[in-house]
Amino acid sequence: MLEVIAQPVFGPVRCDNPDGLSIGEAARRTGVSAHTLRYYERAGLVITPVDRTASGRRRYHQLDLDWIFVCTRLRATGMPIQTIRRYAELVAAGNGNEPERIALMEAHRAEVVAKLSEIQENLALIDRKLDIYRGRIAIGDPRPG
Repeated sequence: MLEVIAQPVFGPVRCDNPDGLSIGEAARRTGVSAHTLRYYERAGLVITPVDRTASGRRRYHQLDLDWIFVCTRLRATGMPIQTIRRYAELVAAGNGNEPERIALMEAHRAEVVAKLSEIQENLALIDRKLDIYRGRIAIGDPRPG
C-alpha cells in the first residue's frame, strides 16, 4: 500500500470531485503549471500512473494531489529531481525500504538545516546594517556604508 496520507497533513489541496480533476484544475489547485505536472510524470516523479479518461485526458485524484504537494515541497527545499525520483521509486515500491527512505530524508534534512543556518547568518548581517542605518538617521549622520 502506498504511503501518501489522504488527510490535510500535506496542505489545503483537496480533490472534491470523485471523477478527479483535469490537469488545468489540478494545476490551479496545486499552484504548479500543467507543464510541470506533465514534466513530473515524464521525469518519473509520480508514485502511481496518473488516471486517464476514455479520451486519454489526465484525471488527478487526491493521492496525486498529495504527492504533487510533497514533490513541490521537496523541490522548494532544494532536493534535486534525481533524489525526488529515487524517493518516488521507494514509495511506489511499498513497505520494506523504510531504512533507505530514512537515509534519503536524513541526508536532505542535513542539507536544509545547513542552508537555514547560512540564511540566518545572512539575515543577521542585514539586521545589523538596518540597525546602523536607522541609528544614523536618528542622529542625523549621513555617512555611507
